[in-house]
Amino acid sequence: EGKGLTNDMVKIVTDSTAHLPLAERAKYDITVIPLHAIFGSDDYRDEVDLSNKQFYDMLPTAKHHPKTSQPSAGEFEQVYRPLLDAGKEIVSIHLPSSLSGTFASACAAKQQLETEFKRALPLSLVETPWLSMALGLLCIAAAQAAQAGKSRDEIVATVNALIPKLNLIFVLDTLEYLKRGGRIGGAKAMLGSMLNVKPMLQIEKGRVEPLEQPRSRAKALKRLLEILEERAGGRPLHASVLHAQDPDEAASLEKQIRSRFDCKEFYITEIGPAIGVHTGPDAVGLAFYAE
Repeated sequence: EGKGLTNDMVKIVTDSTAHLPLAERAKYDITVIPLHAIFGSDDYRDEVDLSNKQFYDMLPTAKHHPKTSQPSAGEFEQVYRPLLDAGKEIVSIHLPSSLSGTFASACAAKQQLETEFKRALPLSLVETPWLSMALGLLCIAAAQAAQAGKSRDEIVATVNALIPKLNLIFVLDTLEYLKRGGRIGGAKAMLGSMLNVKPMLQIEKGRVEPLEQPRSRAKALKRLLEILEERAGGRPLHASVLHAQDPDEAASLEKQIRSRFDCKEFYITEIGPAIGVHTGPDAVGLAFYAE
């Protein structure tokens, strides 16, 4: 590089929809900005004021379906400012504008700071079509590149190269929460279907799209592994199982995936409030890419 970038020169920032496991946040020093879960007039910061367990306990009995809202520009500023003051560069990686106003808040914060500092700042904002651990895997790859001493531009290029390789699939217990939250997208087509199906959805280009409608959870989980096989083949795998308060099922999926695939990275993580509002209790997900 010639600039002698130290390996903590570039900081990775993301939002709480990334579902990053705590161990990885600490290991890679990734800053996570919380979205908000709003129950009636009570506003909770995702993971800060509300644990996942509290959230899922409240969800089925909530009088008003909870809403989510993006962090404000001010909340982004509070994170960016001290990092910039400390001479750091930042790569801030987020879910798509089609699903949330989070990226717009990040852009507004950058604009405000540049106006105030009267110069262009070393702050790269990356809008991705991903959320949950698909976004999380991007952040981990970015942080690994940062620790390897890559420049900000190289880190952004790493993220952009990985974006098309990712997959994110959810198996829901019911479409009810997706319908209530109004984020049903292309999965609307499934609404008239049999009540006992376990809808499988995938995120595609920042939209929620229907995938399949297996008749039971066991069939859905079997299909999940078959789809993984179809898409990953025998290539080295980077994967994460996501669950809503069902660590046993997640562990069983992990065991099956590890026994069948060459896993370079594997994470188990929980579906937090900002996504759980839409997926509901008992959802399970799989985020992955193959090398």
